[in-house]
Amino acid sequence: MNNKAVKQDPTTQRESFSELLEQLAKNSSAVVHNEIQLVIQRISEMVKAVRSGVLLIVTVAVISIAAFMCLCAALIIGLTSYMSPVIAALVTGVVFALVSFVIAFIGYRQLKSRSVTLRDNPNTKRRTRNG
Repeated sequence: MNNKAVKQDPTTQRESFSELLEQLAKNSSAVVHNEIQLVIQRISEMVKAVRSGVLLIVTVAVISIAAFMCLCAALIIGLTSYMSPVIAALVTGVVFALVSFVIAFIGYRQLKSRSVTLRDNPNTKRRTRNG
């Protein structure tokens, strides 16, 4: 057996190294492209899920408004045995307007108190030149 070291041609070694670098660049490009496609697919799936949820909420809101109108009509019809239909409709409208005003006022106070606590938070205060 001959144990002589086989000398490799340096140009062949350079070509194989450049081929490896080229293959590495192609594989890296393919991985990045596949990751981008995966992100796009996930975003698309999330948009579809959000879209179906929003559509369901809108449908429920429309049905709820129709149910509320039916209840208002039933209330007005029930009140007509005690007062005229016009007065019954006015009383119903005023009561619901007062209820909605109270709910809106409570919501406004909650928002105002949250904005005050955010303003008083030491992490959100702006620093002045002196302080």
